[in-house]
Amino acid sequence: MTRYKINLEYDGTDLIGWQENANGDSVQSLLTDAIFQFCGEKVEVYSAGRTDAGVHAINMVAHFDLEREQNPETVMRAINFYLTNKPVAVLSCEKVSDDFHARFSCVARHYKYIIVNRNAPVVLNKNRVWWVPQKLNIDAMRAAAKKLIGKHDFTSFRAAQCQAKSPIKTLDSVTITQNGDEIIFEFLARSFLHHQVRNMVGTLVEIGMGKPLDIDEIFDAKNRSAAGINAPACGLYFVSAEYAKDGD
Repeated sequence: MTRYKINLEYDGTDLIGWQENANGDSVQSLLTDAIFQFCGEKVEVYSAGRTDAGVHAINMVAHFDLEREQNPETVMRAINFYLTNKPVAVLSCEKVSDDFHARFSCVARHYKYIIVNRNAPVVLNKNRVWWVPQKLNIDAMRAAAKKLIGKHDFTSFRAAQCQAKSPIKTLDSVTITQNGDEIIFEFLARSFLHHQVRNMVGTLVEIGMGKPLDIDEIFDAKNRSAAGINAPACGLYFVSAEYAKDGD
């Protein structure tokens, strides 16, 4: 048995998310189907992050095991061949040790969220950004974002269907940058709760619109209704996953 680590990019617009189920194409199902067509092996593909429907990835990490050892370059090319015309591509492939796990070996996950803040609707990047026509106060959002950093009970920022055992998470960093009409939020943490990033973005955007939301009060409430809206999935990207020993 040989374990392979792959790096992926995907456009989540028409996918039901990472997790395979009967409701449509998922990243996981497209990969497992492509691998089966390539070598006839039924495999389980594990990822660093289980993204929701509509969420994209710039560099998602995943792994799977093959009974018959293959050249990593061959594996990458073969999977991509069977993913032709699908919104998923393998960027790289390498053999790793059996104790590597894309999810459980991960020590940090990096997400970004892109907003286009202008009056004119978005055409070229539709389904890849969140269009917010109302002018946002960047300074107010940055001040509020600083309060999110650190170890907190993020109950108010988790989805009702979140299955995490604990709402306690440590957010290592939050940055908000502006490039013309684009406002980019970046988040780094070991792990996140279900919808945590989108709920944090939605809350910060409402603060940027002038709504009287206070991060400390939201934390204290421990109630999802205390925070802002859930930002749409289209603006969210899984950027990268970090591993203690470069994935070995």
